Amino acid sequence: MAENKKKDKKPIPFRRRLLIWCFNLFLFCIVGIAFYVTVIYFRMPSLDSILNETRTPAIVFLDKNGTEIRSSNKIMGTPVSTETLPPHVWQAIVAIEDKRFFEHGPIDMRGTLRALILNLVRGRFAVGGSSITQQTAKNIFLSRDKKISRKVQELILSYWLENRFDKNQILDLYMNRVSLVGGMRGIDAAARVLFGRAAAELSIAQSAQIAAMLKAPAIYSPYRNPQKNIERARTVLQEMANQGYIDINAAHAAAAELAPATGSPDTNLYRYWTDFVTDELRSQIGTMNTDMFVYTTLDPKIQNKITNAISSYVGNYQGAAVAMTHDGAIRAMIGGTDYKTSQFNRTTAHRQPGSAFKPIVYLVALENGMTPESMVNDSPFTIGDYNPKNYNEHYYGDITLATAFAKSVNSVPLKLASLYGLDSVISMAGRLGVGNKLRREFSTVLGASEMTLLDLTNVYAVIWNAGESVRPYSITRVADVYGNTIYERNPSDSISVLTPNTVEYMTDLLAMVTSPAGTGHRAMAPNVIGGKTGTSNDNRDAWFIGATNDLVLGIWVGNDDYTPMESSVTGGTIPAKIFHDAVK
Repeated sequence: MAENKKKDKKPIPFRRRLLIWCFNLFLFCIVGIAFYVTVIYFRMPSLDSILNETRTPAIVFLDKNGTEIRSSNKIMGTPVSTETLPPHVWQAIVAIEDKRFFEHGPIDMRGTLRALILNLVRGRFAVGGSSITQQTAKNIFLSRDKKISRKVQELILSYWLENRFDKNQILDLYMNRVSLVGGMRGIDAAARVLFGRAAAELSIAQSAQIAAMLKAPAIYSPYRNPQKNIERARTVLQEMANQGYIDINAAHAAAAELAPATGSPDTNLYRYWTDFVTDELRSQIGTMNTDMFVYTTLDPKIQNKITNAISSYVGNYQGAAVAMTHDGAIRAMIGGTDYKTSQFNRTTAHRQPGSAFKPIVYLVALENGMTPESMVNDSPFTIGDYNPKNYNEHYYGDITLATAFAKSVNSVPLKLASLYGLDSVISMAGRLGVGNKLRREFSTVLGASEMTLLDLTNVYAVIWNAGESVRPYSITRVADVYGNTIYERNPSDSISVLTPNTVEYMTDLLAMVTSPAGTGHRAMAPNVIGGKTGTSNDNRDAWFIGATNDLVLGIWVGNDDYTPMESSVTGGTIPAKIFHDAVK
């Protein structure tokens, strides 16, 4: 009986078996695809964390007038939106990138199908079909890997974006995240770099030129390839007119305004400065976790003038300069002759100040009752094994303190240090802000202990600040991109470091240095109120620190490897000439 039943069982028809096989294969593919998508989904970072990406905060540096001089790190520019921008700015983007953006969902199926057909016909990838939402997803991911997993992530994020945000918000994300110039992101950053204005100030023509870049920023850059940019910008304007965003007359007028972008000026002029300010910024606010605008004390006119003067005189040597107001606002900083060649900031490098240190010794003498007219003796002098000689080994005998200072003799400050004690010299240096950096030995009296140009300039600033303490500063305010204050300088009360009589006598001595008979006579100009030369052993360092009624300016010239310069290079030659040209 069982055998009969077995014989009665008919085989499954081939067509049915094929259908079952196909159905099972379909289920297997669906399950496999679902599993693959699930794996990719869980391998994605948190969507919220992608949206609020963590990156190195951008810093925009501004001068004392609030004008931008440079920006560092990736920056997205000032946030923009369809509500804050003139309509033609975002309309240019929609017109050329996704004209049905406000009508379709996360994916423009019609546009994707059209692009697929055109690419098949042409036999190459010639047309893209990604919607603005998809492009936003790409920009948020910050990855250009052409992998299937990458595309799946893009689709997931596209649907997530459309479910979480409305169309205007997605367009805002796109405009703030798209990368167009030099690693900087957002159309506001592009507008500032290419046209020197905010995105909210873009004309119709400039809006079209930025929209033209979206297809391929390197190829259609108005700076690198202006002709290609202008040609595509005309297409953008035509599309804007076709879609009713502007009329044909406005399109023609804008087309006549299309022009190459001039690009940003070379900001290496300010790189030593912005590096210095960045370090100061960290010391003031600690961790930087947001984009910020840093308002600094820099005066570009002074910076340019000193830079040109250094370039005119240093030749094959290195040069550095610091200029500050009498109360410490740094107006210029030149850390070397060429930032591209060397990023080492020589204004903060420790070098021997030579005779530029001597005013500290003379301040001790003045505090102890001596005057510029007090008589001193310039003759060979030895302390232990230390027996330095005068420049050119010339001695003047009995002279006034003022003459000894103006001619920068060596024996007199050594005798003064011996008379009043080396500790009194170190103490005076401490009151002026550099005492803890000095060696307690008599060679320090003639400038053998290293200090920075910034520190030395600050010492002189105290004298020309009527003896009141000075703390150099470079930052007045820091704000986030919304204008909220993160930091604002709150100056503390100054402390009286020197008595009025001491200051009066010392400023008289410094004035004599720049007189026709002084070592710094080459620095003299109508607005100069005094200065001091300095030259270290074997002419390794040459200094001039001087002042006008508004500024204290320190100049250093030398070689990075400490090799001697020509014997003719002293503080009274190249540095004094640089000072003269910088302040005249």
